[in-house]
Amino acid sequence: MVPKKKIVILLFHPVFHKSRVNSVLLNAIEGIGGVTCRNMYDLYPDYHIDIKEEQEVLQQHDIIVWQHPFYWYSSPSLMKEWLDLVLEHGFAYGSEGRALEGKTVMSAISTGGRREAYSAEEGVKFSIRQLLAPVEQTVGLCRMNYLPPFVTHGTHLLKEDQIEKAGENYGRVICTLVEGTMEPEALLKGEYINDIIL
Repeated sequence: MVPKKKIVILLFHPVFHKSRVNSVLLNAIEGIGGVTCRNMYDLYPDYHIDIKEEQEVLQQHDIIVWQHPFYWYSSPSLMKEWLDLVLEHGFAYGSEGRALEGKTVMSAISTGGRREAYSAEEGVKFSIRQLLAPVEQTVGLCRMNYLPPFVTHGTHLLKEDQIEKAGENYGRVICTLVEGTMEPEALLKGEYINDIIL
């Protein structure tokens, strides 16, 4: 039997109380065994990140999920600050920085634009995967494995039942990762993890 994985969801959403989508996504995974959720803007409203605590959290989990809205083709500012401080040389990278080696990372993002908008035909020159390249490169530098992202598109236009469906899908993805029932190679084959597991 495959041992269950421990997952930490690091939510970076500066206006979570106004969120239509991310709140539903989090509610959908509440109570799943082995999953810890951390609302980073609640923990660090002043941006004074406890680096050692965050590093300990990462070391205690097998899979790290960075969940956030895709602001201006990137992440909210606290996530950038967190990456800059927590993934420090000698801990996450460098010849002696092997604390996170072998762990797995996934981005879980929400976008206002539809999936079709992230193609050359629709005017955006880069796909979601291309826009997430800095994140993927960071993960690789830290000797971790990067999964295809979980993406919820068109958030401004989604109806309530569509948002609930996105939550159900997120729950299924997280449960699959906890259970470790899919071969690692199979998880890498799609553009989005939504396409692979759902």
